[in-house]
Amino acid sequence: MKKKRKQVCDMFDPTVYDNLKVAFENYLYDLDNLDESIHITHRRDQLEMASMSREFTLRFCLRDHAAITAEVVLKSSLEAIAAEILEMPDSHPGCALELRFGLVTKEPDSRCLDIQQMMQENWPDQRVVQYIHYIFGENPISFNVSASVYFERHVNEEQMHDIPALCDHMVHALNKLIMMHE
Repeated sequence: MKKKRKQVCDMFDPTVYDNLKVAFENYLYDLDNLDESIHITHRRDQLEMASMSREFTLRFCLRDHAAITAEVVLKSSLEAIAAEILEMPDSHPGCALELRFGLVTKEPDSRCLDIQQMMQENWPDQRVVQYIHYIFGENPISFNVSASVYFERHVNEEQMHDIPALCDHMVHALNKLIMMHE
């Protein structure tokens, strides 16, 4: 007599990174496809094989204003993923969150001061870093400016309900950058 084997169906248990990534995608794609207030211009979900880390980036702009962009960047390290999957005691799974904004300007000195002030007003408790990019050796007519907002603590599913407000706040910041740029 042949024994019947018990079939066990293992479901995929998404990580904090997966859940946050899907929440950001859902809300931002709704703003793109349903509300038509933004246009998503780039999406990347990368697994870094050397460090086994993950990074998700979703870039967007306001409709009819492609020159100024915003990005949500979500990062998770091997240590964070392993602690979550192995349910290590005293671990607090989460992801690093960064918001990036980019624009081109002819006056980086004055624009960067305005951008810094606006970013600090919008995210007063976070670190804001700006970069000015140009090609060395050429006489630049315009400069690429990027501003990054780094969240000092990791985010997890407890902040899931904050994602719509954060995305709306980014759209508001894009509107302010457009007004500053004109």
